[in-house]
Amino acid sequence: METLSTPLISLPRHTNPPSLTVNNDHQHHPVFSLINQCTSLKQLKQIHAQMLRSGLFFDPYSASRFFTSCAFSSFSSLDYARKVFDQIPQPNLFTWNTLIRAYSSSPEPIQSFKTFSKMLYESPYFPNKFTFPFVIKAASELVSFRLGQVFHGMVIKFSLDDNVFILNSLIHFYAICGDLELAYRVFLMIGEKDVVSWNSMISGFVQGGHFDKALELFREMEAQNVKPDDVTMVGVLSACTKKKDLEFGRWVCSYIEKNEIKMDLTLSNAMLDMYMKCGSIEDAKRLFDKMEEKDIVSWTTMVDGYAKLGEYDVAKCVLDAMPRPGIATWNALVSAYEQNGLPKEALATFQELQLSKNVNPDEFTFVSTLAACAQLGAMDVGEWIHANIKKQGIKLNCYLTTSLIDMYSKCGNLEKALEVFHSAERRDVFVWSSMIAGLAMHGHGKAAIDLFFRMKEAKVKPNAITFTNLLCACSHSGLVEEGRMFFNQMGPVYGIIPGVKHYACMVDILGRAGLLKEAMVFIENMPIIPSASVWGALLGACKLHENVELAEQASSRLLELEPENRGALVLLSNIYAKTGKWNNVSELRKRMRVSGLKKEPGCSSIEVNGIIHKFHAADNSHPLCMDIYSKLYEIVARLKLFGHVSNKSQLLQLVEEEDMQEQALNLHSEKLAIAFGLISVEPSQPIRIVKNLRVCEDCHSVAKLISKIYDREILLRDRYRFHHFSGGHCSCMDYW
Repeated sequence: METLSTPLISLPRHTNPPSLTVNNDHQHHPVFSLINQCTSLKQLKQIHAQMLRSGLFFDPYSASRFFTSCAFSSFSSLDYARKVFDQIPQPNLFTWNTLIRAYSSSPEPIQSFKTFSKMLYESPYFPNKFTFPFVIKAASELVSFRLGQVFHGMVIKFSLDDNVFILNSLIHFYAICGDLELAYRVFLMIGEKDVVSWNSMISGFVQGGHFDKALELFREMEAQNVKPDDVTMVGVLSACTKKKDLEFGRWVCSYIEKNEIKMDLTLSNAMLDMYMKCGSIEDAKRLFDKMEEKDIVSWTTMVDGYAKLGEYDVAKCVLDAMPRPGIATWNALVSAYEQNGLPKEALATFQELQLSKNVNPDEFTFVSTLAACAQLGAMDVGEWIHANIKKQGIKLNCYLTTSLIDMYSKCGNLEKALEVFHSAERRDVFVWSSMIAGLAMHGHGKAAIDLFFRMKEAKVKPNAITFTNLLCACSHSGLVEEGRMFFNQMGPVYGIIPGVKHYACMVDILGRAGLLKEAMVFIENMPIIPSASVWGALLGACKLHENVELAEQASSRLLELEPENRGALVLLSNIYAKTGKWNNVSELRKRMRVSGLKKEPGCSSIEVNGIIHKFHAADNSHPLCMDIYSKLYEIVARLKLFGHVSNKSQLLQLVEEEDMQEQALNLHSEKLAIAFGLISVEPSQPIRIVKNLRVCEDCHSVAKLISKIYDREILLRDRYRFHHFSGGHCSCMDYW
């Protein structure tokens, strides 16, 4: 660590002058009691004027006393404090340190360095043991490793490297910068460690993900008879929480009680968080009920904990019981619904938040709600959120930009997604990757590849997600050679080791193109064990190309890995049905009944005027059921006039009667959704449908014909991609 021994800032050649003499009369001047009684900036300015008139402001001691109040009072501002500082003829070292300290905790910690530098060159003072902890804190705030090392070097230069306060600051700094090895070396250098030394190192290990080392250090601290405080225990509890070690967490809680460690609100919240995240609702509720003081963190921990454990009703009850729910609490519930596959509930909670009018949604609310809109295909709500973001003047960061692109892409409005992408001021790897994914799911494989090359030109380094999206684009567009090229370049060119998802994508690319033997050889030569997703990709390709023999092999391997994977059995059953092997279908269906596995029911949804309408096969629960079926019968009649014959190979169960076969196909959920769209959506607007499963071939051909007969644009999103139907054609070119 040779760089630490030499400061990287050249210092002026002078030493600290002797302290200025303080007029003893000034120390007891009545103005100081008035400063302490100030409750507004206006009062502070009045005292400032009085001190200027009387000349008291020009006494270094008096000026420093007044300046300290300006810098740290709750009603003042740093801008005003800086103006006061600039008026002081000869600020003393205490005053310089006060300004450096104030800036180190401000939104602009860089000003701390500028003030420090100005002190070096414009004042007669050198930094002392009170200066360095604050500039090191500012370096921590900025996570500026280089600047922190400069200050460490200066500490050594000024022979202050035995000062425990400075060394504690350095431990925290190096830990924040992610260099735990250097942090620990500084920790070991401290001769007489105080409790802050131990706390800083324990906290550093926790933040760096070394939870066992944090707990080991706590035991060492105990062995050396250093009494832990509430900050220590917060760090130890955080380690237990991350490890999900309920048993040790309970021991820590009893240790706190036994050693009479001060139980402030922060420590109580840490205990609450540990219990919740370790899965002990009973302990958490018991502690929560007996807490005399609760803040928004306490309430939010309970809401978030219940929601993540699937206790949504209880979570909602806790939120309703809050005196004034903060936005963080609402966000916890919205996010939990969205992340656990309950987007409808997420939107309902968001709408309730809007109606409450007690708190405004923030960017985290919008990110979660936009993700829920993307799942449901709820573009009306998504567009309203986008408009609201603009109305509130919220600047689009990369998280919001990515969420908007994802929402518009998944809701079928690729043009709007591209508009958001092109208007973004800053694009990180996730923004680029999201746009590549949007182009991929809409079948624009070559456009996705072009965007990837533009990403490279913009000097944005791709990550594993980028390549997953890129390979999906190749798969959906039949770009086999391009897929091979990108897969083979991942490691050598981009330094990204292909993961299971990339291998599954490659199998999908080969399988969809009918290269089933090559796909099988590819799987056999994989350097990692093929996962269920790899065999699933092969099985899907076997269904597409009606390869029963290979399908049986793929499903067998898939079921070895996941015995209860209903998707594997359903896919194999579909292949048997498609090839007319009804005995095999019956055997598989029987196996599923015996094991309690059920086929995921097909479901299609459509948004009209901000309301999501959901349909299942042969559904008759909709209020407009009679109108929908009347429209459906009209569609069937018009299709026959155009010579359409139902594709009965799509029947996944044995139906012997000819008319019943056709009826079974006509009642698929997407056909009901299309019929509803024709009677509910303005002719000038596209009909947007979201299907939870892969669209069947009969529904696909029917949707193409409907788009021609009724002159309507239909956008259908199935489990894998988008289909744009217009004028009797589909954007997928029948390759899906």
